[in-house]
Amino acid sequence: MVSRHKRRVALHISIAVAAVLAAVIGVGTGLALASVRNTPDIDTFGTRAQALPSEVLDREGRLITQFFSEERRELVSIDELPNHLIYALVTREDSQFFEHSGFSIAGTARAAFNLLTRRYVSGGSTITQQLAGHLYADRSEFSITRKLRELWWAFQIERHWTKHEILERYLNTMYFGHGNYGVEAAAQHFFGHSARELSEAESVMLVIQLANPSLYSPIRRPNEARAMQRRILDQMAARGYITADEADYSFAEYWAGYDFTRASTSTAFFEREDRAPYFSEYVRYQLQNELLLGSVDINRDGFTIHTTIDLDYQAAAERYFRAGLQQANRVFRENVATQAAQGDALVPVIDLISLAFDIPEIRVADAKRRQSATAYYRNQINPMVDVLALLFGTDEQDELRHASRISQAQSAQRAQRTTVEGAMITIDNDSGHILAMIGGSQFEARNQFNRAADATVRPGSAFKPLYYAAAIEEKVVTPATMIYDSPVVFWNDDGTPYTPRNFRGEWHGPVLVRDALSRSMNVPSLRILDSLGFTAALNTSGALLGIAEPDFTRRNLVRRYPVGLGIVDVAPLEMARGFAAFANQGREVVPVAIRYIEDRSGRVVLEPERDLRLEQQRRGAESQIVSPQTAYIMTDMLKSAVERGTLAGATRLAGGLRSDIPMAGKTGTTQNWADAWTVGYSPYVTTAIWYGFDRGGNSLGWNQTGAVTAGPVWARYMKEIHAELPPRQFARPSEGLAEVTVSSRSGLLPTEDYRGTTRSEIFLSGTEPRQFDGMQQFDQEQRPLLVDRLRSTIESGSYSLSSSSAPSPRAFQIDLDLNIDLSSGRDAAADSDDSASTTLPPLFNDDEDFEGNPLLD
Repeated sequence: MVSRHKRRVALHISIAVAAVLAAVIGVGTGLALASVRNTPDIDTFGTRAQALPSEVLDREGRLITQFFSEERRELVSIDELPNHLIYALVTREDSQFFEHSGFSIAGTARAAFNLLTRRYVSGGSTITQQLAGHLYADRSEFSITRKLRELWWAFQIERHWTKHEILERYLNTMYFGHGNYGVEAAAQHFFGHSARELSEAESVMLVIQLANPSLYSPIRRPNEARAMQRRILDQMAARGYITADEADYSFAEYWAGYDFTRASTSTAFFEREDRAPYFSEYVRYQLQNELLLGSVDINRDGFTIHTTIDLDYQAAAERYFRAGLQQANRVFRENVATQAAQGDALVPVIDLISLAFDIPEIRVADAKRRQSATAYYRNQINPMVDVLALLFGTDEQDELRHASRISQAQSAQRAQRTTVEGAMITIDNDSGHILAMIGGSQFEARNQFNRAADATVRPGSAFKPLYYAAAIEEKVVTPATMIYDSPVVFWNDDGTPYTPRNFRGEWHGPVLVRDALSRSMNVPSLRILDSLGFTAALNTSGALLGIAEPDFTRRNLVRRYPVGLGIVDVAPLEMARGFAAFANQGREVVPVAIRYIEDRSGRVVLEPERDLRLEQQRRGAESQIVSPQTAYIMTDMLKSAVERGTLAGATRLAGGLRSDIPMAGKTGTTQNWADAWTVGYSPYVTTAIWYGFDRGGNSLGWNQTGAVTAGPVWARYMKEIHAELPPRQFARPSEGLAEVTVSSRSGLLPTEDYRGTTRSEIFLSGTEPRQFDGMQQFDQEQRPLLVDRLRSTIESGSYSLSSSSAPSPRAFQIDLDLNIDLSSGRDAAADSDDSASTTLPPLFNDDEDFEGNPLLD
């Protein structure tokens, strides 16, 4: 009885569900049929859609460029195409293509699941449905109505065309990525030959572009494309379309000759004027990855893309960046020519002679000593070699000269092949809006790589502020903490030693943290890293850069001391967002390029910025990377680099910056002068500039540093774009900070009788110094002893200030700070009329002028 009742209930439910489904399907079919009523004859399909270009606008509504509606297309007959292309297509897109009549039950079920769950698991359309959708349906619409309309047209196509005709129309119509429509245009673009000549692996590579050309582009994402290509080749072999050997050989041949350095090119991209080409490419790439399933055609669908860029900023950036790039290339070529003229082929010989005969004057220790060593060889040693060659009739000298000429020729060829590249990016500190973007030199078919966003280059000392912020936040140091700049050996976790040196190979003794940062000292920075610990340093640096922890190893954010000198891999855009966080009171700054997008009817279809703001609101306090107090202290210290540190010279070259809009920043130069950086910011914007090479192993030259090469570009550009802005100061927290007067040499509180220089320093509340400076008394006690010791040493002849083994005068300031009169052997202070009130200058050089040397970085 109960069982019969249950069956009756189940029957009633089934009937009700069926009725509802029938009603839904009936209404949907009616709507779909109504939408195609009075449609043109099937033989004219594809001619109804009115293609419109998409417009890209700057933040003021000015046109940047258009994504043209013209399509690169070259028709080819199905009979001329290799069979394995057809097999690859049906394997990837529609395995039952030759059996169905335009409709697949399994595929439709997958599509229904996608609709119900609002997720994309896998495609559900047959090849015929895809063609119908491309010609007659709005594939950006994700609805049952669209699928029904697409299905109706698929049936019509199947009625009027043979399977081979459908395939021919499909392969000549569909989009294959990078602005290419049709298989022939795609083959020419990707492989440089006709689709008639495609190999098995090439056919598969083209076919996998159909579903998502952004995800599987062999130019943009070769690893993902390679994995999918291998998978489809294996499936073709399993189905008997090709043999396993053919699949393996074709796959190996394809990747053996693949050019991983090729830029991502798009033919349509070069058929229009573009006032910010690298930025437009950046926007286009984001569109293809953020719009629904990549199913829209931005070259035909008439979108209006409202972006963040400011064309006035972009024009200024282009002007100053290009001038700087031209200058960097000119100096680089001069350096190469100079090295060739100096005879690099002689260097191994000079080194050998130095070691064999103990002649330290010609030891080629580094690039800066190469010139002097070569000159010494030519002037002092080479004449003797000439004499010996004449006496003994040897031809080795001629061979050496011949080697030198060969070296010069090779150097000239290398200079022709090598070009200095660069990137420049400006973002708004509050919103993250990208205001200007330059991804390299001239944007063209073979140079579209966007170095501003996609390069992974080493920032050198420009990286230091990121972990300095962690040290301030964790109260490991303050701006007035004294750190010793002296030789030291650090030991990595694996037991390997690391012995860093400063940029100019000099040591400055005790320095304060503020000065160590503004003067870009290496050893004090690593001492701070050592005290802080790798965990806090890497976590804070990664958060500021926007690099997730799983990517730390890939970016060289590892627990080794070289990381403290910027031996990591970052993009200029990441460096800009890291520094912008300091101006944004310690909150993360996420770069934004697209504000919102309208379709051809003016309907907003995508709002990336709004979505980002909602996500940031949801995260709340997680967006705060360091405290506002720490961010302000970092800004205050980085202002010192602009005012009297490594950027002071660049500021002077720009004619000075506005006093009512302060600037802060940092330079960076990597080992062997391979990269030159400047990253700096105002209360409004942050700008990062990088010059260097796309491939490692090259050197800009010892006379091209971040301060010299990138610094003047940054200063002149920032001066221009701030010229009309109202005055603004960096936001200072109302509490949590303390400002104290301290000794400029020790960072401690000055005593009542202190006669050295002082400065006003800023601290996190509770970290300000409590001790008084006792160094002045120590100086007075030790100075007579040191003077007597030096005088005795000099008089005995065992020490000479001119000796090559003597410490540099800058390091110890012997003739200045001690003021010794070497001719009389007396302390010059004793000759003063008021010797009782005259004291010798302190042992610590309080006011050392680092502005006079623009090469300091």
